Amino acid sequence: MEYELLGWPPDGPRLRLDHERFSYAGKFVMTNTGKAVARADDGTIVAAVAFSPDRTDDETLWVRYVTVARDRRGEGIGPALLRRVRDRAIERGYDRLRIAVNNPYAYEALYRTGFAYTGDTTGIAELVLEYPAATTDADRQARDERDRYQAGLDEFRERDLSDDEDAFLESRRDGGPPAREPADR
Repeated sequence: MEYELLGWPPDGPRLRLDHERFSYAGKFVMTNTGKAVARADDGTIVAAVAFSPDRTDDETLWVRYVTVARDRRGEGIGPALLRRVRDRAIERGYDRLRIAVNNPYAYEALYRTGFAYTGDTTGIAELVLEYPAATTDADRQARDERDRYQAGLDEFRERDLSDDEDAFLESRRDGGPPAREPADR
């Protein structure tokens, strides 16, 4: 797998993705967002991320869209690509990254990359996650992380979800957040 950062906002490249293979394909045509992609060994794009600075906070980068080809989901490609974007953004001087998610699978994947639920939601009911996660003293940190993780899952539990999503949420009831995956530098 090859990971490539294609450009930073406001001069991001136009990326045309097949709407049948990728969710949010039309969002990657905009040139005002930065883009990064993951390519299979044959050069085919299998995942993409779009991002842009927060309009009111120059130290915050918003990850706008993450998409993985439908036939490649569940392989860890999205989180691996997002870790690379996260690391490059920090190198570029951003203090924090934020993303809004609309499903429990994305929520869990983001936790693996070091993001944590802020307790906020967007106007369209997406949960806002942030990196780095706010930390407390070492004694309270594990309990606080577990409670914060479960609070986000509880938000999803109140929604009308698919049977698979309900089973996914039930399998995580009372558990702590997933282990964080190491940075890819």
